[in-house]
Amino acid sequence: MIILHRIGIIGSGYVGLVTGACLADFGMNVICVDVDEEKINQLKEGKIPIYEPGLEQLVERNTYYKRLSFTTDLKEAVHNSDVIFIAVGTPPAEDGSADIAHVLKAAEDIAYHMNEYKVIVDKSTVPVGTGQKVKKTIQSVLKKRNVQIDFDVVSNPEFLREGSAIYDFTHPDRVVIGGESQKAIEIMKDVYDVLYLNETPFIITNIETAEMIKYASNGFLAMKITYINEIANLCEKVGANVQEVARAMGRDGRIGPKFLHPGPGYGGSCFPKDTRALARMAKEHNSPITLIEATIEANERQKLLMVKKVKDAIGDLNNKTLAILGVTFKQNTDDMRESPALTIIGELEKLGASFRIYDPQGMKEAKWRLKSIEEKCVYCKNEYEAVKDADALLIITEWNQFRNLDIDSIKNSMKGNFFFDFRNIYDRAYIESKGFNYYAVGR
Repeated sequence: MIILHRIGIIGSGYVGLVTGACLADFGMNVICVDVDEEKINQLKEGKIPIYEPGLEQLVERNTYYKRLSFTTDLKEAVHNSDVIFIAVGTPPAEDGSADIAHVLKAAEDIAYHMNEYKVIVDKSTVPVGTGQKVKKTIQSVLKKRNVQIDFDVVSNPEFLREGSAIYDFTHPDRVVIGGESQKAIEIMKDVYDVLYLNETPFIITNIETAEMIKYASNGFLAMKITYINEIANLCEKVGANVQEVARAMGRDGRIGPKFLHPGPGYGGSCFPKDTRALARMAKEHNSPITLIEATIEANERQKLLMVKKVKDAIGDLNNKTLAILGVTFKQNTDDMRESPALTIIGELEKLGASFRIYDPQGMKEAKWRLKSIEEKCVYCKNEYEAVKDADALLIITEWNQFRNLDIDSIKNSMKGNFFFDFRNIYDRAYIESKGFNYYAVGR
């Protein structure tokens, strides 16, 4: 028998909003809370503050059926929820570790308003040991209040990819639940009962193991990306084709084809932050993970290698105009956090280049992230306006609309003939037949 628990989500950012909307679609009654009043007002009006395919429709549907609501009133959310997810930010601290101040503040606020048994769920990506700190924080507040209220803390890490988050939530490879009481674990099984009925594997473990699973997974995927990037760099030196190498590797069931796509380096809100946090956590426990440390260094080096490609090909970049197609860290998102484009554009600007920029969803964020060089940037309405009179074209993000460009039109519009395909979208012979000098990654 499915028990429809009442759900509270603390934090209405990327993870919180996707989690809330999807759980509401599972039939739960969900209250999303955030301290940002403007964001909550926008959500009440049906305006989604982030770009994620399908999310707007999901929020609209579940708001209409009154399964999903938004508030700034944390007390209301706590009182009217059986299960409370903490989905606040854990930004990197100066030393690379994850800053869990927002997580502990959320735990403290929950404890001040607890009125009966609750399951408090760490959904944010947090270092191993955070669940125990959350538990101690809540116990401390309850002691100050001089009340005895039972509660349980659970770790339930998210594995959402920006651009396909709804699919990832509703069709996960696994659901990880770390807890210390059978009662809390059974409640979490009820929350995810729709996925259990669909035979999704459930990994039931302790809190610390669940916390480690998230970091271990992201660290491995980051290493896989970096590995194929380094193989790509070697392929260029020896005359091999990295795409064929990756295709053959991916046929090995022990390796698999995912994340074997060479490019300008990984970015985003997860891999850079989580690899640094994992490396820091390992050092603090005197058990360094040198593979992760090397991955972090190699990823930064990969971005600079793209700059070197441009400089070596063109030469003097003073007064050169570069058309930039794509600034988000990947397609189907408006997120530029740690995007390779930021490093590439920043370094090329130091060499004297100026830019004509277009991204289907990243223009708003680009304008403030590149504000320090705004006099060097022209923001264009589409890819064809971006290439007008440009000396070179750089494809940095693999948006689908960049996969079938009118190459003849682009060639006629550009001043120069340099074509940098940092996502290996196009066939070399085809682009060169149009009169371009073509540069890819690992080919």
